[in-house]
Amino acid sequence: MVRFGIVGTNWITERFLKAALQAEDFQLTAVYSRTEEKAKEFAGKYGVERTFTDLHTMAESGEIDAVYIASPNSLHAEQAVIFMENKVHVLCEKPIASNAKELQTMITAARDNNVLLMEALKSTLMPNFLAVKENLHKIGQVRRYFASYCQYSSRYDAYRQGTVLNAFNPEFSNGSIMDIGIYCIYPMVALFGKPEEIKAAGYKLESGVDGEGSIVLKYPDMDAVIMYSKITNSSLPAEIQGEEGNIVIDKISTPEKVELHYRNGEKEDLTQDQLSDSMYYEAKEFIRLVQAGKTESDINSFANSMITMEIIEEARRQIGVVYPADRN
Repeated sequence: MVRFGIVGTNWITERFLKAALQAEDFQLTAVYSRTEEKAKEFAGKYGVERTFTDLHTMAESGEIDAVYIASPNSLHAEQAVIFMENKVHVLCEKPIASNAKELQTMITAARDNNVLLMEALKSTLMPNFLAVKENLHKIGQVRRYFASYCQYSSRYDAYRQGTVLNAFNPEFSNGSIMDIGIYCIYPMVALFGKPEEIKAAGYKLESGVDGEGSIVLKYPDMDAVIMYSKITNSSLPAEIQGEEGNIVIDKISTPEKVELHYRNGEKEDLTQDQLSDSMYYEAKEFIRLVQAGKTESDINSFANSMITMEIIEEARRQIGVVYPADRN
């Protein structure tokens, strides 16, 4: 069994645990929260006895092999390093850090302490994304990648009424590209690597974060077009266009249906069976890597996470989004 602790007792942690508890060899043994009351309340839901209100004490306890971090983005790097310096493996919710400098600090800590660090970006580990990767050659020379993820945030209602919640607060390294855009960017990087050029535009809210944005990226033989938003909705699927056909992906954030359209009009359903609890696959991959003694995922690799973070950082620069973490 891999004994997990969790940092962050919010809705995303609930979703992760629902999925992870289905994974063989996953055991929840410790819960951290800033207040003892909340830690005990959350732990009680899962029959967990050990709770902590101090990260250093938790990291040094010897009671966990790994930790899932789902705290605000601005805290990821500092918290992850605390655990890695105590030889605890880290599965860190996306985006893994505020910027590339923080991510490099995390990667260095992972390597120095010979522990696993992985970004918890679920989609690239799901069966239907792997089906895209395995069948990409069938559409010939790829010429365009297109991905759209626009989902109106319920927290924007509060923002419009004058209340700035965490999702729209630059203090926590938040905003649309960090929360939503990354789901479009990371799969592109996993498939095609680092682009040569990046051109970004977006709408910056008065709070200082981006509400929505678009990015055009240039590769040697293709381009990529990305649209993301937390202040509008869209129903557009994602698509990879090749000279011999195109692959249509229903939802880039959680691919559930994948279809290949050949140029001659024929279609091939590439859809794979997968669990409805989509975060299961990141938990499964992480546990497999821990048990195999690996310190890095081949899919959600250090390189892929770094390229993604560099793209986000450059897009933020062009849009004018700056976080307090960028000044450190």
